[in-house]
Amino acid sequence: MAAMPIHHAQLARMEEARRQTQRQLELIDRQVLRRITSILPQLARRQTGYRRGKAPDTGFFLERYRNNLAALTAERQPEVDALTRKLARQDAAIAAFRKRFEPVGDAAQPRAEV
Repeated sequence: MAAMPIHHAQLARMEEARRQTQRQLELIDRQVLRRITSILPQLARRQTGYRRGKAPDTGFFLERYRNNLAALTAERQPEVDALTRKLARQDAAIAAFRKRFEPVGDAAQPRAEV
């Protein structure tokens, strides 16, 4: 019976560590978004409007935007990959912990290993 609060506390710590990792991933996403937003005015054409009867080329702007976004994302990709792998390991560990110590009847007992 004394093991149940210990298991509950350990599971809570594991879940908090997972939430922390998820927050780190979300922080990276926000940082990339903030950086691309800050360089957005630099990507726009210096001269807007029609020039010599030609409409502004929006395709050029989109191409520059996508290239810059890809560069910013690639810059942080190793960190994102590492955190994604860590998150997957944490998910697997939490699932295994729950499976091992799931309640059987009224009392929480470790399951017998086969």
